[in-house]
Amino acid sequence: MAKKHYLTATLPDGYVKTIGPTASPFTHYWRIVATLGNGKTEVFWGHVKSLAEAKKKRSAAADAARNRGWSDYAFEIAELVKSDG
Repeated sequence: MAKKHYLTATLPDGYVKTIGPTASPFTHYWRIVATLGNGKTEVFWGHVKSLAEAKKKRSAAADAARNRGWSDYAFEIAELVKSDG
């Protein structure tokens, strides 16, 4: 059985996201902060097993912005750092 650990991402704006405990080999965290047509914001996020996989989410975000009518959005990727607790 794989040892479980915590994964922490720190985004450029100082937001810290901790995931776990998990044994999954996630390496990156992604976040979309979307500005909706009515001015409200909505946040979407996830974690993936490679930087390449995270970068693919960028084009998906552009498609979502067009399809959902977002007036603006920010897409960010942060590396996950492993810790025991």
